[in-house]
Amino acid sequence: MQVRAIERVGMYVPTSPGAVYPSSVLMTAIPAKVAGVSELIMMSPAGRDGAVSPLKLVAADIAGVDRVFAAGGAEGIAALAYGTQTIPRVDKIVGPGNIFVTVAKREVFGNVGIDALYGPSETIVIADDTADPMFAAADLLAQAEHDELATPILLTMSEAMAEAVGGRWSGSSSSSTANRFARTSFDARGGAIIVSSIEEAVELGSEYAPEHMCLLVRDAAAVAKTVRNAGGIFVGDDAPESSATTRRAPAT
Repeated sequence: MQVRAIERVGMYVPTSPGAVYPSSVLMTAIPAKVAGVSELIMMSPAGRDGAVSPLKLVAADIAGVDRVFAAGGAEGIAALAYGTQTIPRVDKIVGPGNIFVTVAKREVFGNVGIDALYGPSETIVIADDTADPMFAAADLLAQAEHDELATPILLTMSEAMAEAVGGRWSGSSSSSTANRFARTSFDARGGAIIVSSIEEAVELGSEYAPEHMCLLVRDAAAVAKTVRNAGGIFVGDDAPESSATTRRAPAT
């Protein structure tokens, strides 16, 4: 059997107000280069200055991206799928985006390959009385600020913990557009739920099957083994859900 890499891949890297996402460049480009993709085309919306963020460009250079185009949304996906006078047609489109990007990927599938149809970010944080409210709030905020359609949910056995996390959330929410997104998503689809036990929290979380599940609890590794459904499980205080989230150093 022979396995050959895709010849030309288009990677979509989103932009949202207050967030640049150079990490998305690295997480998308590096696996493609390791797999042996011959040509990697990056598509990313321009900022207010009409240019792609320098942070993204540096990440693209480090990861070996071949060409970068400043375009986004459904039109950026269409350009990758069908090609233009300046943008080459690709064999496959990968990377996350907003609802318009997702719908566009669905429409061009068949004419070009795609990776998946991604929905809005979902985060469930399970926190017991040992959790640091700041970490719980940071994990919720890290995904809630991506999109007004995001879902940030706290499951805890303690009303005091719920109030403490809410206080940290309010303290970390500024007037920036990103944090307004977070507030909108929390008000519409988020909240804190008081449960009777860790077992009940895990059961509810597994039934919901979130994209991210953060376990800020005693013996988090053991609790993680009881989770049935989650896209990614973040085990303990020192497993950051976002590389931008501030964490304390592991105990020595």
